Amino acid sequence: MVNIGHNRCSHPAHGRHRRTALLCLLLLLSSTVEARETFRIAWTTYIGWMPWHYADQHGIIKKWADKYHIQIEMVHLDCYRDSLLRYTSGDFDGSAMTNMDALTIPAAQGVDSTALIIGDFSNGNDGIVLKGKQQLNALAGHSIHLAEGSVSHYLLARALQIQGMNERDVHTIDLPDDKLVAAYATPAVTATATWNPHLSELLKMADSHKVFDSSYIPGEIIDLMVVRSDRLASHPELGKALTGAWYEVMSIMSGADERAQQARTEMGEAAGTDLIGYEAQMAATRMFYQPQDAANFAESPELAKTMQQVADFAANHGRPDKRSRNSKAIGIEMPAGSYGDQQNIKLRFTGDFMRQAAAGKL
Repeated sequence: MVNIGHNRCSHPAHGRHRRTALLCLLLLLSSTVEARETFRIAWTTYIGWMPWHYADQHGIIKKWADKYHIQIEMVHLDCYRDSLLRYTSGDFDGSAMTNMDALTIPAAQGVDSTALIIGDFSNGNDGIVLKGKQQLNALAGHSIHLAEGSVSHYLLARALQIQGMNERDVHTIDLPDDKLVAAYATPAVTATATWNPHLSELLKMADSHKVFDSSYIPGEIIDLMVVRSDRLASHPELGKALTGAWYEVMSIMSGADERAQQARTEMGEAAGTDLIGYEAQMAATRMFYQPQDAANFAESPELAKTMQQVADFAANHGRPDKRSRNSKAIGIEMPAGSYGDQQNIKLRFTGDFMRQAAAGKL
């Protein structure tokens, strides 16, 4: 006969010990989760940044964050300028932004930032729209509504330069990007410069014509994921997780199968359009679907040349009280050659994490 009174598993004391051990294990696991470093990343609606929405909605961000034992919170903001200012003030550890805005806002205000991922460059997604006239030279004398100091302002300056004009031939009026469409719908506003999806909305309005776009200056308006350099240095796992998630989405959306089409459909709908509208905007975007291509671009002499040109523009534009008048005041570190004050590096480009993605080492 078996004496069940001596069965260790059934003894009340042993049961208590097991429950205590289980409770300790649960507390340990809980404390491990709570101890994870949390990072907040901002993004706004733009054709080249919708992959961040998809990555967040489909658990891809969480998957890669879990791999590196961190937490990443993706935050969508309605106003692009607001995202830049809040990143600069410290509300976010990273933000989707353009190369020029990275220089003119966070870097100009002393925030050392690193361009972690080069996602694409605008190849027609930024444009200048004019009512009633179809030629660029018709801009002369117009008041052009745009976000001053932004890539739209840069686009205007380059358009005027190509046309043999300059900014004395027009008048710029500062207006946040999320207010431009409504303003343009009024009779008082006859010209504006902006980007998609706002650009597409403007062109649907009666007698509106795109007189210039970024396809005339390919490779100059670059869309990035930028992170604070100190956070990246102390937590390289943030860079690895974001880069891994990004290129997982790139692999999905660049395909020709049903999953790819569904992904592009979801991104388009989240951007306020549909699959056809999204793909039309994609046609005006040079996406770097392959990390190797993005890394090559980051390390190219062309990027160094572009950033010098952008720095020259930034020194003489934007709010009068913010102009440095010195294009070399802020140092820009690039693989192909740095520019500006090397004792004041505030914007850095790197191909390191993209190369790790290309090598399958993330």
